[in-house]
Amino acid sequence: MKVLVTGATGFIGRQVVNQLREAGFGVRMASRHPERLDPVSDAVLLPDFDAPAQAYQALMRDITHVVHCAALNNDRKASEADFMAANATLTAQLARAAASRTSGRFIYLSSIRAVAGPGFSGTISEATPAAPQCAYGRSKREGEIRMLEAYASRPSDATTLRLPPVYGEGMKGNLAYLMRLSGMPIALSLPAATFSGLRSLMSCESAARTAVYLFSRPQSVRRAYVACDLPPLPVSSIIMAFRDGYGYSLKLSRVPGGLVRTALTLIGKRTAWEAMTATQICDPSVLVSEGWAPQTDSLEQLTELARRYKSGAVQR
Repeated sequence: MKVLVTGATGFIGRQVVNQLREAGFGVRMASRHPERLDPVSDAVLLPDFDAPAQAYQALMRDITHVVHCAALNNDRKASEADFMAANATLTAQLARAAASRTSGRFIYLSSIRAVAGPGFSGTISEATPAAPQCAYGRSKREGEIRMLEAYASRPSDATTLRLPPVYGEGMKGNLAYLMRLSGMPIALSLPAATFSGLRSLMSCESAARTAVYLFSRPQSVRRAYVACDLPPLPVSSIIMAFRDGYGYSLKLSRVPGGLVRTALTLIGKRTAWEAMTATQICDPSVLVSEGWAPQTDSLEQLTELARRYKSGAVQR
């Protein structure tokens, strides 16, 4: 069995490749930057979104399964059209080629942003109506739809894996901003009551393990799954874990949250504020009912991540 992994040099794609190799699978890596990969490995250039269908079909030679990790993420300069091209049109091209040329499963790594914005408060499950609030979320939702259209004749062979904010070496977005913020003096005056909201997170290793699990299990897959580490964490605990990793004490204050909100709004971080103050919980009970086991040591992992960044073992 050989698995095509797109975005193989990316944040989660690297982990998928590692876990596949450890499990004994053959791997073909498709990337925008194949020169970063081992020259003796099976590495190919990922075609552009507007490449001819034949370019995508060529990727599928000897391939059984596809794990589609490649995406445009957290690019403030990208337009709605850029997101749609990278996350919807390219996904459609890849899924159509896979549906016609492979016999196995297509696992699409999506995001809870395809369902809800960062300021949404509530629980997100497979039954949550999709209401994306940003260009990235809309493009990921459109990618989900187009993948399912490509697999209309084989619906049990394609699934979307919706992920919460993912942490690990190389992470970006609001979680990376929160880790940087935790290492600054301002963290000593963060308002405790404001950061009592709960958030679901997931490690990049756990996300990769879940993708491999979904195409390895013998039972049919559903149209979509929601995954996360357990339990959900108070944002204040996330900040404390990062501070512990940096080797700093944390004394959250009673400074009015409105002052912090105003300050972050003035420097263009209003979305980050909303993400840090909302209670947004993912419900992975469907996956759990099918035999999947969530990771449960997120706080320890976050602490170790900050420790590694401080020591210089990894670059920001």
